[in-house]
Amino acid sequence: MMTEEVRTHLTEVIIPFWKKLRDDTFGGYYGFVDYDLNVDRKAVKGCILNSRITWFFANAYMFLKDESLLKEAEHGFAFMKEHCMDREKGGIFWSLRYDGTPEDTTKHTYNQAFAIYALSSYYEASGDREALAMAKALFHLIEDKCTDEIGYQESFDREFQEIENDKLSENGVIAEKTMNTLLHVFEAYTELYRVDRDPQVKEKLKWILDTIAEKVYNPARHRQEVFFDRQMRSILDLHSYGHDIETAWLLRRGTEVLGEKAYEDKMLPIILDLTSQTYAAAFDGHSFANECEKGVVNQDRIWWVQAEAVVGFLNGYELAPEHREYLEGAKAEWRFIKEHVVDQRPGSEWFWDVNERGEAVSGKPLVEPWKCPYHNGRMCLEVIRRCERLGIE
Repeated sequence: MMTEEVRTHLTEVIIPFWKKLRDDTFGGYYGFVDYDLNVDRKAVKGCILNSRITWFFANAYMFLKDESLLKEAEHGFAFMKEHCMDREKGGIFWSLRYDGTPEDTTKHTYNQAFAIYALSSYYEASGDREALAMAKALFHLIEDKCTDEIGYQESFDREFQEIENDKLSENGVIAEKTMNTLLHVFEAYTELYRVDRDPQVKEKLKWILDTIAEKVYNPARHRQEVFFDRQMRSILDLHSYGHDIETAWLLRRGTEVLGEKAYEDKMLPIILDLTSQTYAAAFDGHSFANECEKGVVNQDRIWWVQAEAVVGFLNGYELAPEHREYLEGAKAEWRFIKEHVVDQRPGSEWFWDVNERGEAVSGKPLVEPWKCPYHNGRMCLEVIRRCERLGIE
C-alpha cells in the first residue's frame, strides 16, 4: 500500500507540479509560488533551487524511464551552464534575476556542492560529459578556494574573498562553519564518486567521514553539533532533528558508495545512534518535530524534515530489522504527510510547514529558493526502492 501510494504521489502530484513551473522564455524554473498558488514569473531564481530541480528530474528519469523527465533535466542543465555558472570568475552564483542575469553573486560552498550533485546525476542520466567536466571543475574549485587547515570555509564574494556566512547561519548566530554545508559537500562528493570513481574524490570522502565522526558528532549527546567557529568548536546548543535523521541515511549511502569496510564499521554506530535518538526525541508516533534549541523544542512540522524522517526510519529498519518500530514510524510519518503536509488543493504540492496538529497556518510560500522537489521527490524515490528491496507493500 505505502509503495504504490508513494509512486502515485510522485507521478501524479510532485512531477506535474514542477513541470508546470518550467520557464521556456528565460530558462530554468520559476522561483516563487505564494501560499495562494500564484506564480511570480519575475521572482529571483535561486541557483540551489535550479540545481535541485535538475537533480530531481535526472533521477526521476533514471527511475521511471519517462523521456519527458530527461527533457526537463536537460532544460535545467542548460540553465545551470548558461546562467548559474560564473564564466568569468568560476563557480556558481547564489541567485539570478528572472531573466537569468546575476542577482546575488555570492559564492557559497553549499551552493557549489548542490551543483556538483545535480551535474553528476545529469551526467549519469544523459551521458553528457560536459556535465561531468563541470562537476569535476567545481570539486577542484571547492578544494582549492573553499578550504582552510581545519575544513571547509563557506561564504565568499564573487572573487572568492571570504565574507560573513549569513546565508547558512540561523538561530541568532553567525557560524564560520556548519554541519549542514559539510553534510551536503559529502552528499555531492558521494554522487560524483559514484559516477566517476576519481581517487581524489574518494580521499575527500574519507576525510569528511573522519571529520563528522571526530568533530561534528557528539557521542555524549547522541547528536550532531550544528554551528561552529573556525576551529570547528560548537557555538550553540542546538539539536537539528531533521538534519540528524537525514545524515543517518546519507552516511550509509556514502559508505556503501565508498566501499571500504573500515568506514562502514566506523560510521554504523553513529548512524544507529542518530536514528535511535531522533526517534526517541523528535517523533511523537505520527510526525517529526523540527529542532531543540537550549532545551526548548520547536514543534513545527517542516516539510523537508517529515520527508527525511520517512527515509531515515526505513534506513534504520533495514540496518536493524529487530527495530520494527522504525518501519511502523516510517508508515505513520507517511500517513501524516499525505493527510496534512500534502496540500489537497488542485494543482498544488506540499505545504512548507504545518503545526503539530497538522494545520497549515503559517501562510508560507509553496515555492521559494529553498522549497523544491529535492527532499520530497527524493523521499518518493528512496521509499519505492527500499520498500521493493525489503518486500514492503
